[in-house]
Amino acid sequence: MSQQQPRAQKVSARSLAAGAAAVLVAGTLAGLTATASAGTGGASTAAAGCGVLFDDFNYASSSDPAIAARNWTVRTNSGGPGVPGAAWPASNISFPTDGGQKVLQLTAKTDGTAGGTSHAELFHQRKFFEGTYAARVRFTDAPQSGPDGDHLVETFFTITPLDRPLDPNYGEIDFEYLPNGGWGEQGPIFYQTTWETYQNEPWQADNVHSEQRSSFNGWHDLVFTVKDGRVRYYVDGQQVADHGDRYYPETPMSINFNLWFIDLTGRTGTGLATYVQQVDYLYYADQEVLTTAQARARVDAYRSAGTTHVDTVGTGGACPTGTPTTRPPTTPPTTPPTTRPPTTPPPTGTPNCAGVPAWNWGTVYLEGARVTHNGRLWQANWWTQGSEPGLTAQWRDLGRC
Repeated sequence: MSQQQPRAQKVSARSLAAGAAAVLVAGTLAGLTATASAGTGGASTAAAGCGVLFDDFNYASSSDPAIAARNWTVRTNSGGPGVPGAAWPASNISFPTDGGQKVLQLTAKTDGTAGGTSHAELFHQRKFFEGTYAARVRFTDAPQSGPDGDHLVETFFTITPLDRPLDPNYGEIDFEYLPNGGWGEQGPIFYQTTWETYQNEPWQADNVHSEQRSSFNGWHDLVFTVKDGRVRYYVDGQQVADHGDRYYPETPMSINFNLWFIDLTGRTGTGLATYVQQVDYLYYADQEVLTTAQARARVDAYRSAGTTHVDTVGTGGACPTGTPTTRPPTTPPTTPPTTRPPTTPPPTGTPNCAGVPAWNWGTVYLEGARVTHNGRLWQANWWTQGSEPGLTAQWRDLGRC
């Protein structure tokens, strides 16, 4: 989809994305419901006590009994999201060694037919709410083997089941990477989406999203923090989104990784294509807001001690006595990212636009960078790429040139 298309068309395309994302509930609802009361205290009390979850994914295979004992579920039931009729075999979850370290590997395959398509999903019990969620994830742009071009979604997200249409207690926080486009997009795009609720028939979505239109092939530190009414997303230590207000979650969620095909229309050849996504570790700190570096330091400390798994979330452990001394980088904007311009008024007076470059769709801009666009001066609130000034809150309007 062209960046120059009208805003209504952009919103429509993202609505298609939102619809596909929401059907995650249909596929995982039974498993989430079954595990909601697992562990100490159950979902209703889990958020009351502080604790951590660390998993180094040191498992032998998808049938390793430690997986279920540690409240993970390897999905095998049919249903959405993705290609209708596709399978979700346990064998698509594996734990190979990469660079001397065990990793979670999700595999998805397709030969261009529904019967020849399979997806992968691993999810934890529903007991996580406010705090810091961190994972090191390897996204892949090309298949491990076979023809390229399939519309694929590579994810790290949390979710609360939808009990009824427009359920106000529904919640979802998504990292979704589409290496070959899809949902109306023609190239790689990385979405961060925070949900309030939705209904399926007729379709109605209530969410907010941010996006970056560039390749994210390779390993990345993905972090989102949920605290004080804001959901903030970070990629490799840089803030890429700030959502909140009615989109802030209300109830405990499960932690999920899945890999699935949107449709069977994008491929450029014939034969079986095999795609993989890998996860190095998962770390969650209940009630704490950590930087990416702080979360990674704690993971390194566990590894140095030979610890491969810890789960004290919901066990009533002592909460932190204060917030970390180092705050996540960048100053958050005063309004959440939406498809509408920010409400913060521009400063008075005519800004000096001399020498300021014009906004470029493919350029990466860091916090404080200035550009001109449509006769106005704009300043980046945080890391952004492919987000047009005037349409998203990644940019602050400094006035007409």
